[in-house]
Amino acid sequence: MTSARTIRIFDTTLRDGEQSPGASMNLTEKMEIAQALQQLGVDVIEAGFPIASPGDFASVREIAATIRGAIVCGLARCNDADIDRAWEALRGAERPRIHVFLATSSIHREFKLRMTEDEVVARAVAGVQRARQLCADVEFSPEDAARTELDFLCRVVEAAIDAGATTVNIPDTVGYATPQQMHRVISTLRERVRGIDRAVISVHCHDDLGLAVANSLAAVEAGAGQVECTINGLGERAGNCSLEEVVMALRTRRDHYGCETRIATQKLVPTSRLVATITGIQVPRNKAIVGRNAFAHEAGIHQDGMLKERSTYEIIRPEDVGLDRTDLVLGKHSGRAALADRAKALGYQLTPEQLQSLFDRFKVLADRKKEIYDGDIAALCEDQFTALPERFTLVGYDLTCSSGQPPRVRLRVAQGEEESSVEVNVGDGPIDGIFLAIEKLTGVVTVCRDFRVQAVTVGKDAQAEVTVELQPAGAPLGSQIARGRGVSTDSLEASAKAFLAAVNRVVLGGQSRLHPQQG
Repeated sequence: MTSARTIRIFDTTLRDGEQSPGASMNLTEKMEIAQALQQLGVDVIEAGFPIASPGDFASVREIAATIRGAIVCGLARCNDADIDRAWEALRGAERPRIHVFLATSSIHREFKLRMTEDEVVARAVAGVQRARQLCADVEFSPEDAARTELDFLCRVVEAAIDAGATTVNIPDTVGYATPQQMHRVISTLRERVRGIDRAVISVHCHDDLGLAVANSLAAVEAGAGQVECTINGLGERAGNCSLEEVVMALRTRRDHYGCETRIATQKLVPTSRLVATITGIQVPRNKAIVGRNAFAHEAGIHQDGMLKERSTYEIIRPEDVGLDRTDLVLGKHSGRAALADRAKALGYQLTPEQLQSLFDRFKVLADRKKEIYDGDIAALCEDQFTALPERFTLVGYDLTCSSGQPPRVRLRVAQGEEESSVEVNVGDGPIDGIFLAIEKLTGVVTVCRDFRVQAVTVGKDAQAEVTVELQPAGAPLGSQIARGRGVSTDSLEASAKAFLAAVNRVVLGGQSRLHPQQG
């Protein structure tokens, strides 16, 4: 087999991915994801937009000081204040990169920037030069490149490289491109831009038309050397190019693309689960590579083929993305060693103390369920080991309800060493009654913006996974969204846990942050 070209994987889960509505993360959560990305083997971690908020600055600085091996990148607009702030956050990194951007399409020049072509080129050059004075590794992005006139795009890219850009990124900012167009744009840049060989060509594709992965792969075919993507395809609007999909496409079809990456693919599923748990944005069952159904076969013909030869219906081995093909069923008589082995196989590294705590919760669950599946164990791990501190924890509840009557709820909550209770006789059903009781007991009044319930596994005794999104009462629409997640075989208990988790986030508070496309 001929030697393959190595494609750099630039992960922007912590920056563009965090811009998904409701996906904001605190510092501890960002650090956990950054360390997972380092272990996954990504080449570049875009840690945030340092000037956006004090929280963004602190997280970029902490990640830069901690991560080793991968390049740590910070985003900045083409102005001195942004660039200086980015460098202040990045200067402690082993391998820092400043990523500067400026819109170039005619619609952005006219309506957002109100600048001429010459003014845009001058601003881009000044931004790259300023960044290059501080940092040897500088990436430049002409925002909305997919809708920028090709002649002007070539001019801006050439000017940026002459100014010192070591990577030039071609963003499909609004997900407008097609694979044929993206191939043509990258090919044209390679043919017409003087000095293009002095920089790595990158692409950053959004998924508004469902073409982000296809566009990114077309760019690779045309000669791009870096793909910008996110775990689970998170990001603005419909999201970004999915890291797991583009990586496995390059690996599985190496015969076609002639490319490879440095990604440790066996860590794809554990990393996907971590990001889903922290952000509260769950992966669809039919999601390629990491969805629960990605390696499930129900049709009789498929099952027959699988029993005879796996490759008849599987082009990827589940083991290659971090899944164990068999679903080991555990029960109430299973020991600590079996649980530890299963948790490790699912991608969870537990300390002895964490394993003991997990084992205690496992035993409680085993008394409620006859069979415990991988999904149950993963849910226990994710529910227990999220980084969010708790001010309020659920002790228990008593509930009486009947149709046409408000529920009667008595709720018990612990705050530190103290336990308090409240009783209410209001609400439109038991879940609403529990929520109102929690509000009364904690003193935190909220508006519920989203409430979702799904079964973790199968069967009438399956655990319920509840996710809620709350907003403090009176807060502007779309701001200060707090997520909470709860898991239990009792869906009402899971709802109470989720609501309390979100209330804990509200109590911790948040800071406003600047969107990178503003200004």
